[in-house]
Amino acid sequence: MALLFSLILTICIRPGFLESPSRVWLVGGPHRCEGRVEVEQKGQWGTVCDNGWDKNEVAVLCRQLGCGDANGTPSSYLYEPPADKKEVLIQEIRCTGTEDTLAQCEQEAAYDCSHDEDAGASCENPESSFSPVPENVRLADGPGHCKGRVEVKHQDQWYSVCQAGWSLRAAKVVCRQLGCGRAVRTQKRCHKPAQGQRPIWLSHMSCSGREATLQDCLSGPWGSNSCNHDEDTWVECEDAFALRLVGGDKLCSGRLEVLHKGVWGSICDDGWGAKEDQVVCQQLGCGQSLSPSFKDRKTHGPGVGRIWLDDVRCSGEEQSLEQCQHRFWGYHDCTHQEDVAVLCSE
Repeated sequence: MALLFSLILTICIRPGFLESPSRVWLVGGPHRCEGRVEVEQKGQWGTVCDNGWDKNEVAVLCRQLGCGDANGTPSSYLYEPPADKKEVLIQEIRCTGTEDTLAQCEQEAAYDCSHDEDAGASCENPESSFSPVPENVRLADGPGHCKGRVEVKHQDQWYSVCQAGWSLRAAKVVCRQLGCGRAVRTQKRCHKPAQGQRPIWLSHMSCSGREATLQDCLSGPWGSNSCNHDEDTWVECEDAFALRLVGGDKLCSGRLEVLHKGVWGSICDDGWGAKEDQVVCQQLGCGQSLSPSFKDRKTHGPGVGRIWLDDVRCSGEEQSLEQCQHRFWGYHDCTHQEDVAVLCSE
């Protein structure tokens, strides 16, 4: 009998069924790099039992998700319980810690495990630091990268996203993922010139609005839908590099603030001069800069909150402050007493 049981376990061990990094995710945590482990098997999403689950497996999972180093193996009790329909799909995963994906580890099909034993994982959170625009989602055919038709990238090809199940919550996720401001509009039907020509990959998106990336949202089976390009989804976010002047006595004067990741913050005046003033006035449609004769830049008072930019350098020919050189977002050696203020002619 023991020999038969051993044979059954040996048959159940498979080198992997995960087809791509999109087939595993962490659910219920504070960000996409921490939570309860869920995987997909033959179109069905389910959990993983914590039998033998340790830092070797978490290290592989973090590597697969692009989440840096493993931080720990937290209990699944810390996260929201899985949906009732989800099953425990894997009894045990055994990794050496050197694999690139969980699919390369030995896996044992579930036979005796409950959701009380679901595996959890905690990895570094790359979204906690400022990062460039992600390469797996974009807004196409719009005026800038914060407005356009939603497209996702899979295996080096771009695809459209169907309107089915789409909501403002999903738009919020896209805007956040792109480093844009808040979602201000989402259309479930694109005008003819903006319709996509690429295959339609995602539909029936279900987002809470708190996910770090669109890939963290639930969706229908990837690549399987009955949509057409009349149902392509269009999203508009606040511009990632929007500017405003606050505290002045008119629209075109005041303390300069810039929008980044949905948060308004000030700009340090280190190295700031006439060329930078002129770029700002032009970008805002406020005519010519009068700041060289604007003796007291402090009359508008210091800002509060974030100081987003420092050491901004413009040639004066740029159409937007975004095209000027500057330090990384949020890196500075300033206080709000050094906030930039600008006065324009109009």
